[in-house]
Amino acid sequence: MPRKWRDVSLLLLLWNLIFKINDTATVVVCLKQSTASKTRRKALQDISKTVVSISSATLIALETNPLPGHALTPQEASKAYDSYAASYDELDGGKAADILGLDQARSNLFGRASGAVLEIGVGTGLNLEKYDPSKLESLTLVDVSQGMLGEAKKRVQSIPGLQQIPVKFIQADATSSELVERFGANSFDTVVDSFSFCVMGTQGAKNCLEQMKQVVKTKPNNGQILLLENTRSSNPLLGIYQDATAETVASAGGKGCVYNQDVTKMIQASGGIEIVEENSFVNGFFRSYLCRVSS
Repeated sequence: MPRKWRDVSLLLLLWNLIFKINDTATVVVCLKQSTASKTRRKALQDISKTVVSISSATLIALETNPLPGHALTPQEASKAYDSYAASYDELDGGKAADILGLDQARSNLFGRASGAVLEIGVGTGLNLEKYDPSKLESLTLVDVSQGMLGEAKKRVQSIPGLQQIPVKFIQADATSSELVERFGANSFDTVVDSFSFCVMGTQGAKNCLEQMKQVVKTKPNNGQILLLENTRSSNPLLGIYQDATAETVASAGGKGCVYNQDVTKMIQASGGIEIVEENSFVNGFFRSYLCRVSS
């Protein structure tokens, strides 16, 4: 897919939907491969084999009241991601992530991690090579999936710079109070998460932010939260399209990822978490955040 897809293809698709002669717009997107072999990023392009019909009235309603997709429960996520673990790097990284600028975004953001670092939803450890070992005192890697943690262990062993860093692997549900109960308040200099919020769902992501807020050190103590997340597009038309297709994407290749969350609003509403820096990628489909917790 040419690089320009990032900027125009979905927008043009939406325009085709909205400016049909009749009042009902229909889009047919054919999958050329099975959804099992598609990356989460690819699912944004190839939505489903089904026909999605959207009326103009529906588009207006969605703009006013975005519809959340169905998120995985922690138990569903644990089971599902155990099954994805061995092939996850092929499915969620590689050329697609590079073309979309996500690999560079990981490097730019997570290279800032320092001190005692907690990574939530570590998965197979795609972020681990982006850390600067000279800045690290320790790494605590958390995931709800034991299978994913197994893959992360293999990756840590393959990175020479991490061999002298104390590393812990912990299976835990970051949407519950488990993090605070296990680690205590103000325990980490840096808390990291990438692309977990969409799998947690809106309420789960809010719960996770609350946990982050408590376990990270406050702003006066140089604590920081580094996030790279799927988000609702800043382009209104693309945002409406995401709302209309969120459920389909989550089930047809998105691996439970509800990709239309407004993460910026979520952070702003968390109470005490300040967005210091925010960067947008692919018309706002993805955003990175550097946040701090006020004392």
